[in-house]
Amino acid sequence: MKCYQPNYPRPQFVRGTDSWENLNGPWDFAFDDKNEGIAKKWFTNFPEARKIIVPFTYETPAGGIGDPARHNVIWYYRSLSINLEKQQGKRIVLHFEGSDYRTGLWVNGAFAGSHDGGYARFSFDITDLVKAGENAIAVRVEDSFDVTQPRGKQRWKDENFGCWYIQTTGIWKTVWLEYVNEEHISRVKMTPVFTEGKLEIEAEISAGSFDGGLELEASITYKDIPITTITVSAAEKWIRMSVDVTSSAVGPWRLLTWAPEHPHLYDISFRLIRQGKPVDEAFSYFGIREIRIDGANILLNGMPLYQRLILDQGYWKESHLTPPDEQAFVTDIDKIMAAGYNGVRKHQKIEDERFLYWADVKGLLVWSEMAAAYAYNDEGVSNFTREWMEIVQQNYNHPAIITWTPFNESWGVPHIKTDIAQQHFTEAIYYLTKSYDKYRPVIVNDGWEHTISDILTLHDYEERGEDFLDRYREHMEEILDNRIYHNLSKSALADGYVYQGQPIIMSEFGGIAFNNADSGWGYGNKVATKEDFIKRFDTITTAMKQIGVICGYCYTQVTDVQQEINGLMDMDRNFKVEPEILKEINERKVGNFHRIHRGK
Repeated sequence: MKCYQPNYPRPQFVRGTDSWENLNGPWDFAFDDKNEGIAKKWFTNFPEARKIIVPFTYETPAGGIGDPARHNVIWYYRSLSINLEKQQGKRIVLHFEGSDYRTGLWVNGAFAGSHDGGYARFSFDITDLVKAGENAIAVRVEDSFDVTQPRGKQRWKDENFGCWYIQTTGIWKTVWLEYVNEEHISRVKMTPVFTEGKLEIEAEISAGSFDGGLELEASITYKDIPITTITVSAAEKWIRMSVDVTSSAVGPWRLLTWAPEHPHLYDISFRLIRQGKPVDEAFSYFGIREIRIDGANILLNGMPLYQRLILDQGYWKESHLTPPDEQAFVTDIDKIMAAGYNGVRKHQKIEDERFLYWADVKGLLVWSEMAAAYAYNDEGVSNFTREWMEIVQQNYNHPAIITWTPFNESWGVPHIKTDIAQQHFTEAIYYLTKSYDKYRPVIVNDGWEHTISDILTLHDYEERGEDFLDRYREHMEEILDNRIYHNLSKSALADGYVYQGQPIIMSEFGGIAFNNADSGWGYGNKVATKEDFIKRFDTITTAMKQIGVICGYCYTQVTDVQQEINGLMDMDRNFKVEPEILKEINERKVGNFHRIHRGK
């Protein structure tokens, strides 16, 4: 893509190479176990400190510290050189792609602001706090084992347990500085309208006045072929325009759609113009695609879509939730696709946006799933709602994301089966998500005890393909009527809800682990040999495709994660079984595979 810059942290909205500075690398670092840093003004007199390599956390070997113990308060410090003459007239914005959980910023001893949440991007305009030359940047991060904060797979005990792993504390995604003009484009929301061959654009403009001398120009190309340019008056903060992408400067143009088989992407540039002179320019891209529900089918661009997904938790041995580098995303996606999968369920993590960029480019479908909290109360509701909507808004433009999944397995809503308040909370999140994104399906409570949901998903780690077939061929009607539990312990729907004919996907199954010297675990009995693994993998995957009412599946999982050793690869990304074998099984057409479903 024309907008691509290596390591650029916000690849869906890119400015020129001279407009930003990557602040990753060595920072001074200190634990504040007595929580005395504010009282002792560490933001002006930082204590003698060790070094940490941002954006890796202190828990990771990659960060240079490698201490997995709990430390609730930590501090970062660095000096930042700013050439105010070079940046004259610019706003100076400090971006954090992700810092867990409560982050406060001081610039030259002055408090710049704070943000709560571990997974969403946030920013501070520090223009009025900086000076020419060296500037002192101090960051305080407070984390805890509080189960009302969205934490995903981070443990809330001193030791790993079950499927919960070493916590992530502090900065774990890129920190960067951006220089923007006083008048600039704050953000854009791009919505493809597949049936009309159009792109709907909403742009937020930051300007001192909207006096009629301001315009917004959008210019679309495809592989350097000019498609169209449209200019509208920027008479207010929010600008809306509709762009036809079926005609071009060189004549009628065939609509090129985004799909796994052909992930066509258009380039788009935005220019803000004041009385004929450009005052800001940003580059992006989009894909024209439609994902919608048609009865018991999921359609991509009007055609039934059979989803062969794999659960991806995005962990690395030395760096945990943070990728070692951008290439790590490319490697993971290539290996996932080499094993015959066309998508991922990004599990309990909001991934670095560069992953979504490469999913867009390579045609990998993505289910975007929120990191769960583990208690239900007023504070938990507020924490979750605020951060979830920040995430939906910042990742909305990525065509690879085809499903939003705010809840998983009743985590954070433990009594959803019978508690009306918890049921109403999940309904509220469903409708709030739909209010911002009316097109993508939303899954509410992936796995079981669904309330309102566009797709009905089931989790079942049955080991035998024959038992899968018997359970879902012979008893699906009873499962959907809540007369029996689909996985022997959980009902498909919460009490008071009935199946509405939605598409059905087996969104967790498998989890096969080898029986070796590792003390880790998988689902069910471990297998002794590669041959045993292939046989079991084949029978359960083939069973999924033979159950006519199921229109997709998600295998657990891509890699081993700490004590959980049921990945198709180990944590070093070595396949345990040749990907060609997995690909043949995943893509093999059998029985009712790819049939068009007609409901129950």
